[in-house]
Formats: sequence, structure tokens, C-alpha cells
Amino acid sequence: MRLHDLKPAAGSRTKSTRKGQGIGSGLGKTSGRGHKGQKARSGGGVRRGFEGGQMPLSRRIPKRGFTNIYREEMAVVNIRDLNQLAPGTEVTPDLLFEEGFVRNRDLRIKLLGHGAIDRPLTIKVHGASKGAVEKVTAVGGKVEVI
Repeated sequence: MRLHDLKPAAGSRTKSTRKGQGIGSGLGKTSGRGHKGQKARSGGGVRRGFEGGQMPLSRRIPKRGFTNIYREEMAVVNIRDLNQLAPGTEVTPDLLFEEGFVRNRDLRIKLLGHGAIDRPLTIKVHGASKGAVEKVTAVGGKVEVI
């Protein structure tokens, strides 16, 4: 087989329907748009979300709360997950990414105190909860906020 022998799979490439090609084609005259009306005109139709003048759904439903535009998104790591690492390891954001604890290398990392830790580790993260710091220091580890 050579490059010039390649052909698309049968039925995968079909010609587009040509509209307005006479009465016998089934899509002649009005070209499948029916008779008159806004949707029959060129450029006709309504904008997204328009419900014919009825109060749109986006305005009917109640609004609550707000979105904080200054919100800082952080990746979360719990101390129970760090029990997989060898004792005495220096835990950095790069190590956490390489070991698969966090999925996004660009996010800042916060250490939370869910679970228990049984080995001393030096942990360098962007933020840590008070409970997490207490649990890590209790087993001889250290938490540094970078």
C-alpha cells in the first residue's frame, strides 16, 4: 500500500445538500425554511436565551451569593497522603506534582490536617492549616510556608 492508494472509508464523506435547486429536489423554492416569518429571512432568528418576550429563565430564577474575583485557587494535600513518602523526605511542590499528589503544577499548594501522619517530613508549601502544622511537628517534622 502506498500513500496514493489511501481512500476515505465508504460513506464517511458525503456531499452537502444543495438547497434551492428546483421543486423536484424536495428542498427547492423556500429551501426548507417554510413560508415567511422571522426564521425564513436571511439573518433571521432570535438570540440565545430569548423566549419570545417571556421573562427568560436566567432572569426568572433567584440569584444568591457572589463570586469573589480575587479568589486564589489552591491545590489541597492532606497529611494522611504523605505517609507514602520515605521518612525524612523534603516535600516540595515539584515533588508533590511528580508523585501525583497534585495535578496542576501552576497552582499554589495548601497542606490540610485530614488524617494522621506517622513519619517526620520537611514540608515546603504555600499554605498550611494550624491543625496540619501541629500534627506534623508532633511527629518531629517541620512545615515551611514558602
